Amino acid sequence: MKLLLLTPQLPYPPQQGTSLRNFHVIRGLVADHEITLLSFLEEGQAAVPDQITPLSALCRHIETVPAPARSTGQRLRQLLTTRLPDMAHRLYSPAFAARLRHLLATHHFDVVQIEGIELARYIDVIRVANKVVKIVFDNHNAETELQRRNMQTDWPQPRRWPAAAYSWVQVGRLARFERWACENADGVTAVSETDKRHLQSLLSNLQSPNLPISQSPISVIPNCIDITEYQDLTGLEQPLVANLSGLRYDLVFSGKMDYRPNVDAVLWFADEVWPMVRAAWPSTTWAIVGQKPHPRLDRLRAVPGVTVTGWVEDVRPYLAGAKLFIMPFRVGSGTRLKLIEAMAASKAIVSTRVGAEGFPVVDGREIVLADGAEEMATAVLRLLNDPAECTRLGAAARQFAAAYDWRVVVPQFNQIYHQLVRD
Repeated sequence: MKLLLLTPQLPYPPQQGTSLRNFHVIRGLVADHEITLLSFLEEGQAAVPDQITPLSALCRHIETVPAPARSTGQRLRQLLTTRLPDMAHRLYSPAFAARLRHLLATHHFDVVQIEGIELARYIDVIRVANKVVKIVFDNHNAETELQRRNMQTDWPQPRRWPAAAYSWVQVGRLARFERWACENADGVTAVSETDKRHLQSLLSNLQSPNLPISQSPISVIPNCIDITEYQDLTGLEQPLVANLSGLRYDLVFSGKMDYRPNVDAVLWFADEVWPMVRAAWPSTTWAIVGQKPHPRLDRLRAVPGVTVTGWVEDVRPYLAGAKLFIMPFRVGSGTRLKLIEAMAASKAIVSTRVGAEGFPVVDGREIVLADGAEEMATAVLRLLNDPAECTRLGAAARQFAAAYDWRVVVPQFNQIYHQLVRD
């Protein structure tokens, strides 16, 4: 089939959750379909052909539009003068809409696939421009539930009341918008059964809430990576210069560090768990690896044993040098690709249940689950003192991760496409 994919940022290089998923989805679809890509360009990204050769080789055609910038004043006006959620405004661009209309007018497509809720407003543009083409809404998170959890986490902290109030407003707006997007797409995908249930709860006006999940109009397509890229990391943690210590840290956390759930996770761990770990093992080190560290993380740079790296070209050397990978999430939805990356790299993992949500893991089999601060500190210290158990968990994790390779996951889209086109 001929597919048009809409992405919120150019999915190359694939260095964080959204771009990782989107790049590997394209990589898997190209075996059976012809791909045209219409993407926003984030600040610092460029669509220079010789810099995106792996992506260009997969796509018949790529068009890009700079991501729109919004001032605080614009965001406030949109909040006060419309009923749409903030995410619906974030990537709305007349230039992008015009490019989309032009592509639909000048090319034949069987399916337009929208990657994420930030692009869902373009459903209306597609419907007006082409009444025949099928629309798949690939929802990377259950956004309403994510915002609800943000609100519940921030509300007990007075200094976070402005953020909690923002989330309170957004929950109702997101519920309407996310439901609208699911209702108006021809096919909807979620990344886990858990997210599927959250989305089902928004669609109660379409079906009985007692309807079995197997009869839901929502399909589950898990997140995926290239498992083989993480399976032999020997030597990657070694220093490039003889007098440097290399990238060996006892604990590693990775992620886009201006993303609210990631910020909350590392701050909670730093404040509630890290002091207990350091008290028992004063030499423990922890690397927080990821781009765009939020100003709220600045104070962690002065915490003994903690390194905030900022942007890194490749997270794998940090995985290679880590004794443990931690997932101290209190907020989240969807599934976290960082978990699959660490599993594929044979790392022992300590995670909250929210951090591992959406994955059918078993506590003590391929991961250790710990929710409270004391419980997590105990788990971390136990594993730091038991290399053999870390090795056992890492081997089980690597076996678990095999089901999330793009070669296994992405062909599941074909059934959705064929069903839509046949109908």
